[in-house]
Amino acid sequence: MNLFDLFTPHKKTWLYKVNPAVKFVLFFALFMIVFFNQHYQFTMNIMIMSALLLFLFSGYRLKRLLLFSIPIVISIFSTAVTMILFGKGETIWWQWGIIKISEESFYKGLLLGFKSASFGFLGLVFLLTSRPVMLFYALMQQLKLPAKFAYSFMAALRLVPIIIDELQARSNAFKVRGVTFSKGIKGIFERLRLYMLPIFAQSIRRAQRLAIAMEAKRFQIGADRTYYYPTTYQPIDGVFALLLISLSLGAYFLS
Repeated sequence: MNLFDLFTPHKKTWLYKVNPAVKFVLFFALFMIVFFNQHYQFTMNIMIMSALLLFLFSGYRLKRLLLFSIPIVISIFSTAVTMILFGKGETIWWQWGIIKISEESFYKGLLLGFKSASFGFLGLVFLLTSRPVMLFYALMQQLKLPAKFAYSFMAALRLVPIIIDELQARSNAFKVRGVTFSKGIKGIFERLRLYMLPIFAQSIRRAQRLAIAMEAKRFQIGADRTYYYPTTYQPIDGVFALLLISLSLGAYFLS
C-alpha cells in the first residue's frame, strides 16, 4: 500500500461535500477556543465531539482510523502524564522523590491531554475529508488567497510523490550495486550524504524551473484569474456550520 492508498477513504461522506474554506474557518475558530479554554470538562466534551466526527463521518475504516490515532494517543499520554507527575501544586496527593502528584497538576494534566486529543482529532477530520487541491481553490475563491501563493503550495505538494519515487529509486540502485552502510552514527551520515544531497540539489533545480514557469504565466501581477475548479457556498455548508456550533454549545452547557 502506497501513501495515496493510505489516505483514500472507503466511502465519501457528507463531510466531503462541505466547502473546504468553510471547514478551515470553522475548525480554526474551534482550535482557538480550545487553545485558550482552561476548563477541562469543556475540553473533554470537545474531544469526544471531535472523535465522533472522525470515527462516524470520515468515511475511513476503523482499523485505519485507529492507526492514524496512534500519534494522538502518544501525545495525550506524554503531555498529560508529564504534567501530572511533575507539575506544580499546593494540594499534594502523593509524592516520591521528584515525582509529585497534586490536585492542581492532575487537572492541568487532564486539560493538556484533552487539548492535545482535540487538536489531533479535529486536524484528522479536516485532513482526511478535504482534498488539498480543492482546499487551495476554495481559499483563492472564497477567502481571496493570492493565486501565486496557492499555486505555489499546490506545486510543492505535487513534488512530494516525485521525491518519494526518487528515494525509492536510489534505494533500489544501492541494493543492486551492493552498497553497504556503516553502523551507528557514521552510517547515518553516509545515508544523508548519498540520499539527501542529490535529492536536495534536484529540488533546488525543480524550484527554479517552477519559479520561471509561474513567472511566464504571469502569476506575479496579481490580476484576477479563471479557475479550472469553481467552488461556491452550498446549503450543506450552512448545515455543517449549524451542526458544529450546536455541538460546541452543547459541549459548553454540559460542562
